[in-house]
Amino acid sequence: MYEKWQNLIPGTPMTIEGIHRRKNGTTFPVEIRLGLLKAGNGKLILALCRDITERKKAEAALLLEQEKSEKLLLNILPKPIADRLKEGDSTIAEGFAEVTVLFADLVGFTELAGRATPQRLVYWLNEIFSRFDLLAEKYGLEKIKTIGDAYMVVGGLPNPMENHAEAIALMAIDMLEEVSYFTDEQKQDFNIRIGINTGPVVAGVIGRKKFIYDLWGDTVNIASRMESHGIPGVIQVTEDTYQILQHKFLFAERGLIDIKGKGYMKAYILREKKKL
Repeated sequence: MYEKWQNLIPGTPMTIEGIHRRKNGTTFPVEIRLGLLKAGNGKLILALCRDITERKKAEAALLLEQEKSEKLLLNILPKPIADRLKEGDSTIAEGFAEVTVLFADLVGFTELAGRATPQRLVYWLNEIFSRFDLLAEKYGLEKIKTIGDAYMVVGGLPNPMENHAEAIALMAIDMLEEVSYFTDEQKQDFNIRIGINTGPVVAGVIGRKKFIYDLWGDTVNIASRMESHGIPGVIQVTEDTYQILQHKFLFAERGLIDIKGKGYMKAYILREKKKL
């Protein structure tokens, strides 16, 4: 405090904050406005002090609300994308030369839902997808969205990563295990199909209300077809993904499958990671 007083200039007031102690020992925040006045041949320091307890409470409440809004935004968008939106970037669209996209769908869930209460249905979906979310976080992947009983995740964006295909493959294997564990826990017949593809995509934010960060391109469409044309309890991948992973994982060739708009494409079944 003494050093601040030493720096006072006549006609230039200074505002500082501090803590005031009452006679009973309790404290409260204060704002002190200091001014240097000439008084004859000497100088006087004028100090006006006011209680800012309520202001501090309001600032703390505002900060808490900002933190809640930030957390909510990060639940919707990747952090780099959320930061760009907050900086005023109204059009976010990027092309990525190579990412790996995974689609997963709970097999027979629609029929199972017809026999369950709404509360039980939402509980099942939330529990399964929450476990998938933890896996995505574990492997540094980006969850894009859920659509009904389908789950979409991508590796390699918005922050590029060299091992995106491997990370997706490891997550896919863990997803099968999580569904198996959940089936045993709930005594229900849950199963899942998983489809994976690697290639270029366009990513961006669309919408004014309830906006979403989404992906577009053949890579996405083919990954979806790998899932829908897949086998329950199996991870099906394209030739492009297989070429990247063949030296690190064990595969079985499934053969050609007819992909709408693309004709016949070779598909592979991802079994497990190779032992060192």
